[in-house]
Amino acid sequence: MNAVLKHAQQFRPMSEQDLDAVLAIEERAYAFPWTRGNFSDSLSAGYSCWVYENAGVVFGYAVMMVAAGEAHLLNVCIDVAWQGQGLGRNLAQHLIEVARGYHAQEMFLEVRPSNVAARHLYERFGFSQMAVRKKYYPAENGREDAILMGMKI
Repeated sequence: MNAVLKHAQQFRPMSEQDLDAVLAIEERAYAFPWTRGNFSDSLSAGYSCWVYENAGVVFGYAVMMVAAGEAHLLNVCIDVAWQGQGLGRNLAQHLIEVARGYHAQEMFLEVRPSNVAARHLYERFGFSQMAVRKKYYPAENGREDAILMGMKI
Protein backbone atom coordinates (compact mmCIF):
# COMPACT_ATOMS: atom_id res chain seq x y z
CA MET A 1 0.00 0.00 0.00
CA ASN A 2 1.34 3.39 -0.97
CA ALA A 3 1.59 6.28 1.44
CA VAL A 4 -0.91 9.01 0.67
CA LEU A 5 0.11 12.61 0.11
CA LYS A 6 -1.93 14.94 2.31
CA HIS A 7 0.22 18.06 2.38
CA ALA A 8 2.11 20.23 -0.04
CA GLN A 9 5.17 18.61 -1.54
CA GLN A 10 8.35 20.60 -1.93
CA PHE A 11 11.85 20.32 -3.29
CA ARG A 12 14.76 21.74 -1.34
CA PRO A 13 18.53 21.43 -1.46
CA MET A 14 19.86 18.35 0.33
CA SER A 15 22.04 18.89 3.39
CA GLU A 16 24.20 16.66 5.59
CA GLN A 17 21.26 16.58 8.05
CA ASP A 18 19.17 14.77 5.41
CA LEU A 19 21.61 11.89 4.94
CA ASP A 20 20.03 9.52 7.49
CA ALA A 21 16.64 9.81 5.74
CA VAL A 22 18.20 9.61 2.27
CA LEU A 23 20.25 6.53 3.19
CA ALA A 24 17.20 4.78 4.63
CA ILE A 25 15.34 5.34 1.35
CA GLU A 26 18.38 4.28 -0.70
CA GLU A 27 18.73 1.05 1.26
CA ARG A 28 15.02 0.20 0.89
CA ALA A 29 15.08 0.87 -2.84
CA TYR A 30 18.33 -0.70 -4.02
CA ALA A 31 20.11 -4.01 -3.52
CA PHE A 32 23.42 -2.16 -4.02
CA PRO A 33 22.88 1.25 -2.43
CA TRP A 34 25.12 4.27 -2.42
CA THR A 35 26.99 4.84 0.82
CA ARG A 36 26.84 7.84 3.13
CA GLY A 37 30.25 8.74 1.71
CA ASN A 38 28.86 8.83 -1.85
CA PHE A 39 26.18 11.32 -0.81
CA SER A 40 28.48 13.34 1.43
CA ASP A 41 31.10 13.55 -1.32
CA SER A 42 28.43 14.73 -3.77
CA LEU A 43 27.41 17.50 -1.38
CA SER A 44 31.06 18.49 -0.80
CA ALA A 45 31.73 18.55 -4.55
CA GLY A 46 28.90 21.04 -5.02
CA TYR A 47 26.67 18.76 -7.07
CA SER A 48 23.02 19.70 -7.37
CA CYS A 49 21.55 17.55 -4.57
CA TRP A 50 17.84 17.69 -3.77
CA VAL A 51 15.33 16.17 -1.42
CA TYR A 52 11.62 15.87 -2.15
CA GLU A 53 9.47 16.05 0.96
CA ASN A 54 5.92 16.15 2.24
CA ALA A 55 5.12 17.69 5.64
CA GLY A 56 8.80 17.46 6.63
CA VAL A 57 9.12 13.79 5.61
CA VAL A 58 11.73 13.10 2.92
CA PHE A 59 10.35 10.61 0.39
CA GLY A 60 12.67 11.21 -2.56
CA TYR A 61 15.99 12.68 -3.57
CA ALA A 62 18.29 13.29 -6.48
CA VAL A 63 21.95 13.98 -7.17
CA MET A 64 22.92 15.70 -10.41
CA MET A 65 26.27 16.94 -11.68
CA VAL A 66 26.10 19.98 -13.96
CA ALA A 67 29.13 21.26 -15.88
CA ALA A 68 30.16 22.41 -19.35
CA GLY A 69 26.59 22.65 -20.65
CA GLU A 70 25.70 19.11 -19.55
CA ALA A 71 23.70 17.66 -16.68
CA HIS A 72 24.31 14.11 -15.53
CA LEU A 73 21.74 12.46 -13.27
CA LEU A 74 23.76 10.35 -10.85
CA ASN A 75 21.09 9.12 -8.44
CA VAL A 76 17.32 9.61 -8.46
CA CYS A 77 14.94 7.80 -6.13
CA ILE A 78 11.42 7.87 -4.72
CA ASP A 79 10.92 5.79 -1.57
CA VAL A 80 9.21 2.50 -2.40
CA ALA A 81 6.20 3.34 -0.19
CA TRP A 82 5.57 6.51 -2.23
CA GLN A 83 6.03 5.11 -5.74
CA GLY A 84 3.19 4.96 -8.25
CA GLN A 85 1.84 8.46 -7.55
CA GLY A 86 3.63 10.41 -10.27
CA LEU A 87 6.29 11.69 -7.87
CA GLY A 88 9.16 10.37 -9.99
CA ARG A 89 7.77 12.38 -12.89
CA ASN A 90 7.62 15.50 -10.68
CA LEU A 91 11.20 14.95 -9.51
CA ALA A 92 12.46 14.42 -13.07
CA GLN A 93 10.70 17.62 -14.21
CA HIS A 94 12.29 19.54 -11.33
CA LEU A 95 15.75 18.27 -12.28
CA ILE A 96 15.26 19.30 -15.91
CA GLU A 97 14.26 22.79 -14.76
CA VAL A 98 17.29 23.00 -12.46
CA ALA A 99 19.58 21.89 -15.31
CA ARG A 100 18.08 24.55 -17.58
CA GLY A 101 18.73 27.10 -14.84
CA TYR A 102 22.41 26.14 -15.07
CA HIS A 103 22.19 26.58 -18.87
CA ALA A 104 22.73 22.89 -19.56
CA GLN A 105 21.79 21.91 -23.11
CA GLU A 106 21.94 18.14 -22.66
CA MET A 107 21.11 15.70 -19.90
CA PHE A 108 22.50 12.19 -19.45
CA LEU A 109 21.95 9.25 -17.11
CA GLU A 110 22.64 5.57 -16.72
CA VAL A 111 19.86 3.13 -15.88
CA ARG A 112 19.77 -0.60 -15.33
CA PRO A 113 18.07 -2.55 -18.14
CA SER A 114 16.15 -4.34 -15.38
CA ASN A 115 14.70 -1.03 -14.09
CA VAL A 116 11.86 -0.96 -16.60
CA ALA A 117 9.77 1.64 -14.72
CA ALA A 118 12.64 4.14 -14.66
CA ARG A 119 13.46 3.55 -18.33
CA HIS A 120 9.84 4.23 -19.29
CA LEU A 121 9.77 7.39 -17.16
CA TYR A 122 12.90 8.72 -18.84
CA GLU A 123 11.61 7.83 -22.30
CA ARG A 124 8.41 9.80 -21.61
CA PHE A 125 10.59 12.86 -20.97
CA GLY A 126 12.39 12.38 -24.28
CA PHE A 127 15.50 10.51 -23.21
CA SER A 128 16.73 7.98 -25.73
CA GLN A 129 19.30 5.23 -25.58
CA MET A 130 22.75 6.32 -26.68
CA ALA A 131 24.96 3.39 -25.68
CA VAL A 132 25.38 0.45 -23.35
CA ARG A 133 28.04 0.46 -20.65
CA LYS A 134 29.01 -3.18 -20.17
CA LYS A 135 29.11 -4.57 -16.62
CA TYR A 136 28.55 -1.13 -15.09
CA TYR A 137 26.43 -1.99 -12.03
CA PRO A 138 26.99 -4.60 -9.32
CA ALA A 139 24.36 -7.33 -9.48
CA GLU A 140 23.39 -10.51 -7.65
CA ASN A 141 25.16 -12.67 -10.22
CA GLY A 142 28.15 -10.49 -11.12
CA ARG A 143 27.57 -7.25 -12.99
CA GLU A 144 24.69 -5.68 -14.95
CA ASP A 145 25.04 -3.44 -17.97
CA ALA A 146 23.89 0.17 -17.89
CA ILE A 147 21.90 1.87 -20.61
CA LEU A 148 23.28 5.36 -21.24
CA MET A 149 20.40 7.67 -22.09
CA GLY A 150 20.44 11.30 -23.10
CA MET A 151 18.32 14.14 -24.35
CA LYS A 152 18.55 17.76 -25.43
CA ILE A 153 17.02 20.17 -22.96
